[in-house]
Amino acid sequence: MRAAVHDRYGPPGVLRLEDVQRPAPQAGEILIRVRATTVNRTDCAFRAGTPLVTRFFTGLRRPVHRILGSELAGVVEAVGPDVAGFAPDDEVFGATSPGWPPRAWRFGAHAEFVCLPAGGALAPKPANATFEEAAGVCDGAILALGSLRRAQVHQGQRVLVYGATGSIGTAAVQLSAWHFGAEVTGVCNTRNFELVQSLGAAQVIDHTRDDLTRGGQQYDVIFDAVGKQSFRRCRAALKPGGAYIATDGFVNLLLAPVSSRTGARHVVFDIPPRYTATDVALLKQLIETGTYLPVIDRRYGLEQIVAATEYVETHQKIGNVVLTLDASG
Repeated sequence: MRAAVHDRYGPPGVLRLEDVQRPAPQAGEILIRVRATTVNRTDCAFRAGTPLVTRFFTGLRRPVHRILGSELAGVVEAVGPDVAGFAPDDEVFGATSPGWPPRAWRFGAHAEFVCLPAGGALAPKPANATFEEAAGVCDGAILALGSLRRAQVHQGQRVLVYGATGSIGTAAVQLSAWHFGAEVTGVCNTRNFELVQSLGAAQVIDHTRDDLTRGGQQYDVIFDAVGKQSFRRCRAALKPGGAYIATDGFVNLLLAPVSSRTGARHVVFDIPPRYTATDVALLKQLIETGTYLPVIDRRYGLEQIVAATEYVETHQKIGNVVLTLDASG
């Protein structure tokens, strides 16, 4: 089978297409023919081996995971022994079930076939979504969902999402507004105002013109979906007891347990993230009821993995960058 592989850390050019052995499902596993997957910032970080401290988990000298890809949509090709709930030809979507530590992460979706635990973060594909749309849901949405839950977001609160057009940001806007019932303010570039409003934002701020920390507005939650703000900078824009949701940065990893003890303004960092079949099933329900819309920026073929990764690393993508695979395999 074809797969995008890399044997050393480095820029996107270390990725290449290679014929590798097709996996066989073991007990409790299903073999999925991948129809679509994505390139996201987790893939990029693991490929680059940055920050350097993460190499203690991902491989000091060379990457443990040759084939990346942490979310997918496809068709069940075969099932191993002791599998219930899935059968050949079932259309499924989900995540490749990251656990902790990162060395235990499975990845593998940047290939024509991947084996995953039947009890992992998988569910039937939404009936009203294409494979490409379904593939670009789980990573950003589950990261956003876990963070919003940990921040105890609820109806009537004011939530600001900084970086409202990325994979996590588009998910955070929708889930905050349509699932948790909050009043959402999105922060993005002017050209994306219409998109962010269509996802549920009541207000939109242009990050190139307005400083969210100096407008006098205060929020119950500030969700930094792109890791470009800081708790210190956002404190003045948080209500007493408000939460700053971080998605990046070792400083935030340290601040989260310390600040939460004070009961005042605090940092929320959902580490480690939890990917479950229950949450994938919830996302399926939200998509089918029209209360979650997958957002796709660009589509590439698997053979264009380098170009797709280079585009993701411009930090200009809107929603998700999808890799499509030939259905004939």
